[in-house]
Amino acid sequence: MIVTTAGRTNEEMVEKAQYIARDLNIPFIERKKEAIKEIQEREEADVLVVGKNRLEIHAKEGADPIFFHPNSAMFRAKRILNGESEPFLEATKLRRGMSFLDCTLGLASDSIIASLAAGEEGRTIGLEGNRFLAYLVKRGLQEWQTDIPKINEAMERIQVVHKNFEAYLHCCPDNCFDVVYFDPMFPETIEESDGIKGLRQVALYSTLTEDVVNEAKRVAKQRIVLKDHWQSPRFERYGFNVYRRKTAKFHFGVIELV
Repeated sequence: MIVTTAGRTNEEMVEKAQYIARDLNIPFIERKKEAIKEIQEREEADVLVVGKNRLEIHAKEGADPIFFHPNSAMFRAKRILNGESEPFLEATKLRRGMSFLDCTLGLASDSIIASLAAGEEGRTIGLEGNRFLAYLVKRGLQEWQTDIPKINEAMERIQVVHKNFEAYLHCCPDNCFDVVYFDPMFPETIEESDGIKGLRQVALYSTLTEDVVNEAKRVAKQRIVLKDHWQSPRFERYGFNVYRRKTAKFHFGVIELV
C-alpha cells in the first residue's frame, strides 16, 4: 500500500497524505496528475487516496474504490430513532448500557446501529483484520458528520481494533461482552451499494469454526448472533436458532446463553 492525493490537490491535502503515510508507516507518492492505475502498475501496490472529504482504497485488482460511508446505517438509524423495528436489534436484543463485539466490522454499518442502541453507557468494539481498512473506517467514524447528532455520537463511540476475531476472542476474559456478532462474507453477493462493492477485494475471508463458536460462547454473556445468507449451512452446523424473514436474502441466527 502507498499513499497519494486526489487528482485535484492542494497543500493541505498533501500534508494530510504525508501524515497518514507516516501514521501507517507506508510510502507517500506525489500524484503529479497521474492516473491511479498508472501509479498502481508502476509501484506494484494498492493505493490509499487522500481526498478533500474522504479516504479511498484502490486495490490493484479491483474496479471500485473502497471508502467509508454510513450507507444503510443511516436510514436504519432514522427508523430506530422514529421508534420503528429493526431486524438486527430484534436478533441481538441490544439495549442501553450493553456491550457488543462486532467480530467482522467491515464498513461498520451494524456497529453503528449497535452503538446507537447501547448508548453512552454501552460499549461497541469492532474488529477488522485488514489494517488499512481498519484505519479508513476508524477515521471515517470519527470524521463523518450527519445532520443527526445522535448518529454522529454513536459513530464516534465505536472502538475499532485491528485484529482478526480468532486472536481477539482467544485473548478475551470470560463473559466480557453481552453480545458477540459475526457477519462473515457471503459467497453470494448481496449488497452492492457504493463503498461496499469494493469491500470483497480487501476483506479477510475468515470463517466460523467449532473452536471460534466455542470461544464466542465463553466470551459472550447473553447471546451470539450470526448474520448469513439465507441458504447458509452455518446456522445448522453450529446450532443457531434462525430468525427467518420472508423475501430477505439473509437471516439472523442466535445462540442464547442465558
